[in-house]
Amino acid sequence: MSPDFIPSQPEGVYLYSKYREPEKYIDLDGDSLTTEDLVSLGKGHYKIKLTPVAEQKVQRSREVINKIIEEKTVVYGITTGFGKFARTVIPVNKLQELQVNLVRSHSSGVGKPFSPERCRMLLALRINVLAKGYSGISLETLKQVIEIFNASCLPYVPEKGTVGASGDLAPLSHLALGLIGEGKMWSPKSGWAEAKYVLQAHGLKPVVLKPKEGLALINGTQMITSLGCEAVERASAIARQADIVAALTLEVLKGTTKAFDTDIHAVRPHRGQIEVAFRFRSLLDSDHHPSEIAESHRFCDRVQDAYTLRCCPQVHGVVNDTIAFVKGIITTELNSATDNPMVFASRGETISGGNFHGEYPAKALDYLAIGIHELAAISERRIERLCNPSLSELPAFLVAEGGLNSGFMIAHCTAAALVSESKALCHPSSVDSLSTSAATEDHVSMGGWAARKALRVIEHAEHVLAIELLAACQGIEFLRPLKTTTPLEKVYDLVRSVVRPWIKDRFMAPDIEAAHRLLLEQKVWDVASPYIEKYRMEHIPESRPQSPTAFSLLSLHQKSSKLPETEEL
Repeated sequence: MSPDFIPSQPEGVYLYSKYREPEKYIDLDGDSLTTEDLVSLGKGHYKIKLTPVAEQKVQRSREVINKIIEEKTVVYGITTGFGKFARTVIPVNKLQELQVNLVRSHSSGVGKPFSPERCRMLLALRINVLAKGYSGISLETLKQVIEIFNASCLPYVPEKGTVGASGDLAPLSHLALGLIGEGKMWSPKSGWAEAKYVLQAHGLKPVVLKPKEGLALINGTQMITSLGCEAVERASAIARQADIVAALTLEVLKGTTKAFDTDIHAVRPHRGQIEVAFRFRSLLDSDHHPSEIAESHRFCDRVQDAYTLRCCPQVHGVVNDTIAFVKGIITTELNSATDNPMVFASRGETISGGNFHGEYPAKALDYLAIGIHELAAISERRIERLCNPSLSELPAFLVAEGGLNSGFMIAHCTAAALVSESKALCHPSSVDSLSTSAATEDHVSMGGWAARKALRVIEHAEHVLAIELLAACQGIEFLRPLKTTTPLEKVYDLVRSVVRPWIKDRFMAPDIEAAHRLLLEQKVWDVASPYIEKYRMEHIPESRPQSPTAFSLLSLHQKSSKLPETEEL
């Protein structure tokens, strides 16, 4: 690499300014890694070690490779070239050079480098796959890679360049390039420097690749899957908090809880829909958590609410079910062998297949983006209802002295811009395919883009819901001294601990980011979830308050029983 090459700074490096080397370990066996585990590894909460069973599997797999080399058998990727060069047999004395050349030539990515968190996730996931014992890597090399991970020495990995089959070759090659001491590398101790010097600063040596080991390090779907793992966890966090934000908006807009009645959802029993309706009831049940706001309009003349309020269980619900579906696929992919060729020690042979193809996570993450976008789309419409005085019965744009002050006018525009951008990002990348490697890799998944844009859509949803959260809390200011339910008052207090009410216009971007941070750190969920779970555990009877616009035979009978009796003729 050119000595004057200066990599662009990855986002999130500042988060490592207070990095502390973890003391706890996660045991990897290639079979039991969870999405939560991988995100924790990315955040630097754990080091890695292999289980004894995993070590044995890795050793047996390597023995097969050693036998192939000893017997000079022609096997793809071990004693042959790659892709179009699969029929080119490589001399034994060139096998190590073959692996180094593979890593160097395939390190062809462009764009911003991964943040430390994402690079740690990528490296940890590749280690987990290697621990399965189907890749042919030696135990010595794998332990060396684990030492590099545990020292948080993170190679420069550009985010663009994978087509998602044969695996994520470009990003994983950049990962391997740092491990062999070439290219750039970063650690909390050294910052950016030449990889060999970063390793040296930590008392580590570059990996010396044995036959098959370069291919073992770069062949798989780990970029798609590691980013997909982050996407699933962030999607789960924002989806459950979206229910809380929407419940707060419903209170401010003086909506009814009747649409969340258990009987409605029992006759259309989608799991996500039932759960969202339950959360709304647990937060809004004014008999259990008295709400002065709810009582103030119990006898109004409204018949039913707008879809953005009334249909939250149906819209938010399918998002929850989408996340659950995608999480299942990503969890399977986390613990799958995605190499080619596969080394089956029990059979003493290698088999070429297509487990490197990223179609599964690519399709799933396209689906996730479409699902999560709907949280932002419906939230933006609720923001409109909060800001529009003809719909909210609140001051225009939620500010006093409108005209002199513009309030949430442009905050709503920001939400609309993000939703519009996400619509384009929701076009599935996995419907595209371009033939590569001289038509030997003639169908690909484009899963890398599916993963990256899914994260973009999720980030947009987080920001839109942050704006709605601020707008709903501002709306409450105009309903004071009335109070909402206890859990929603706790949410209001949380927001007010970082963002003060708007009395007049002020610089709004920092407030949006403060609310976004609350959602990212799941603090909104943390303050409300104890009330949700208490409601669940105590099996509190559902309250069904009467109103003039809700017809009931029971209420009709009660009214008629109170009429004076007439005399018989």
